[in-house]
Amino acid sequence: MRTSLLIAFAASTLMSGSLLAQSTLAAATPTSNAPQANTVNDRRENQQDRIANGVGSGQLTAGETKNLESREANVNREIKDDRSADGGKLTPAERSQVNKQQNNLSKSIYADKHNVAQQNYKGEVGERQRNQQQRIAQGIKSGQMTAGEAAKTENHEQGINQQVQADRAANGGKLTGGEKQQINKEQNGASRQIYREKHNGSVQPK
Repeated sequence: MRTSLLIAFAASTLMSGSLLAQSTLAAATPTSNAPQANTVNDRRENQQDRIANGVGSGQLTAGETKNLESREANVNREIKDDRSADGGKLTPAERSQVNKQQNNLSKSIYADKHNVAQQNYKGEVGERQRNQQQRIAQGIKSGQMTAGEAAKTENHEQGINQQVQADRAANGGKLTGGEKQQINKEQNGASRQIYREKHNGSVQPK
């Protein structure tokens, strides 16, 4: 009886150890469906999120965002062309080149977000500017706006901001009633552009 119990205990111990080993091995072995970190697409999404955060916080001006997103759009076009030429994939050399460009862009995002330039929002006109930038930030973060669309939209916003600055400089820091009316009209146009870019079916590439 004692011998039988010892045999049963040993068998149970061996089975438990075997199951534990199999479980540990399965946990350590990546599955084919597991997401791969630091892919080209992961990097693009991360950069866009950082830009969107900078736009939303005001750390990035419209001009800075325009320049960053123009560069991002160029990288995206390069990736698309390379993949088209290589059966939908990137060669190791192409992947290395894209990563280098994204490293440079990452440094620029950091520099632009931590320099002294910021979006300035003053008065009623400033609130409209803030609202537009928040909508653009949401479009970038959600992927509804491509880098090229964001660059084009921020180019429009930059032009309005420059006009506001010039008008205020000419009038002791204030805007006349006529200037406010003109700027509001231009912001209406920018608002429609933001809406179109966010709802036209073009999305940030994945």
